[in-house]
Amino acid sequence: MRKECALKIIFIISIAGLLFSGYLSYTELIAGYCAVSDSGAGGCTNIAGIPVCVYGFVMYLVIFVISLLGLRSKSKR
Repeated sequence: MRKECALKIIFIISIAGLLFSGYLSYTELIAGYCAVSDSGAGGCTNIAGIPVCVYGFVMYLVIFVISLLGLRSKSKR
């Protein structure tokens, strides 16, 4: 597999991860309920007071930016 093809796949997966974790973060922080809990209220896991989905969003954002920079540097050559 070529590096550019791998970067495109990682880029697409990072977009999907951003959308999913963004939705979960929105429901937890803005709407005030947990979208993946059976009870709906207070069922999401927190680490240091921050919902886990927010950490996931930040990680997918980092992967998104790195893969985007990699794709842009390949296209300039």
